Parts: sequence; C-alpha cells; structure tokens
Amino acid sequence: MEERNLKTWDELKEELSRLGQEHQKSRGGDWPLLFRGQSNARWQLATSLDRRRERMAFREYYRLIGKIQAQIESLTNVEWEMPEYPEIERRSTEYEFYDDLWCGKCPGYAYMTYLRHNNFPSPLLDWTRSSSVATFFAFNDCREDSGRVAIFVYANKENRMHGNGIPMVLRYGPYVKTHPRHFLQQSEYTLCMVFHEEWGVEKYETVFNEGHHQQGVCWKFTLPATERSKVLLVLDQQNVNAFSLFGSEDSMMETLATREFILAR
Repeated sequence: MEERNLKTWDELKEELSRLGQEHQKSRGGDWPLLFRGQSNARWQLATSLDRRRERMAFREYYRLIGKIQAQIESLTNVEWEMPEYPEIERRSTEYEFYDDLWCGKCPGYAYMTYLRHNNFPSPLLDWTRSSSVATFFAFNDCREDSGRVAIFVYANKENRMHGNGIPMVLRYGPYVKTHPRHFLQQSEYTLCMVFHEEWGVEKYETVFNEGHHQQGVCWKFTLPATERSKVLLVLDQQNVNAFSLFGSEDSMMETLATREFILAR
C-alpha cells in the first residue's frame, strides 16, 4: 500500500483530483474510486469482524447471522431472503462458490449491509464513492491533538487473478435494498476472502501490504488532525455532516453541538 503523509487538506484535494483524472482515463468511468476515512492513521485497514474474530470461515459467520435473523426481523418488521444454511455450508467448501461471491451476488448481501450499518461485526469493509464523506469520517471523531487521520482510496483492477490460496478482494456495488444510511453515505463494500479447503474471511493486509496488486490498488493519505475545524466547517457548509449522513435525532444533536462548540470558535 502506497502511503503519503500530507500537510494540509488542500494537498489532499489536489492528490485526489489527480488520482480521479488518472482513473477516469484508465477505466473510462467504470467502477469509480472508493474512499474510506479513519480517525487514527495508525489503525490498519480492517473490518469490524477482524476486531472480534480473525479469519472466520464464511459458513461460520453465515450460520451466526442466520441464528439472530428472527430476532432482528421481529424488531424491524423487515424480512431478508437468505439461502438455507445447509446449502451455504456445502457450497463454501467448494472453490466454485466463488461464482456465488463475486459481482455483488454474495449470499445475504442486503441483510449483511443492514447489520454493518447497525454496528454488528461484519466481514464487509464499508467505503463511500464520495471523498467528502470519507474525509468527514476521518476528522469527525478525532481530536486536534491526536496526531494524524487517514483517507484510503481503492481502485479496481481488471483481469484480476484468483485461485486456491490467493487472497482476493470482492467489490459489491450500491444497488441493494437495505438501511437508509447506505444511500445517505453513498456506500459500497468490499469483502476480502481466500480459499483454503473452504472459503474464509481474510485480512486486508495480506492483499495490500504484501504487494498483491492484482487485486486492485490502494493508497493511504494521512493528514494532521489539526486540520479538523477547518475541514468540518467547509464540509458542513456543503451539507456533509453527521445529520446528513445518519438522519437521526442523535446525529442532529451532534451536528448542532459541533456547530456551536467547535465551528463557531
């Protein structure tokens, strides 16, 4: 993963503009760049599931979310169509299960995105098609004395290699019926998987930190947290804030508090 330490937000905007132009020329606009913001530049690119259970078998995670499905549907009055677990248990031990995972056909994808947006541990890594949204997430929860924040940029690569033992990144697009935050945040997701006798969730560092560029290219830009007030002020003027991205009463209060205690200084 290529890492660049920048001094100002203006430098970041210049870098992202350059990457966007290069990507547009090379890909013709297909599969736009994805962005992800993290409030601590020392954190790895990792999913919420990685922080609970590393390298979990896909069938095991599928069984787990199936077990809690009835409780969630009872609370939300929403039903999700899911293949039966015995089918997934059998298919996930076959390499051909790849055909069920790629190109947005992940079993239970809509349900999994709903869980991700409600903070249940997930193998999906959430990204956004908006660099402004990613920048907001990078700066919103940091303190100005906390060091540096990070914005990651991911670009697909055509003709990617795949095979037994090769970690791969599967990208799932925006077209899914799920939580409203998915649309407010212009979300997309990636799933890092590998096949060793069965399909399992893999860590992103095995793909991006070891030069496996056949899966795509990822850049990491870091910025000083001292840019926080400046960045949040401009983003709020563009209507990129907690309320516009979450749409809840709590996020409205957070946005108002940010305006009065931080941006009004």
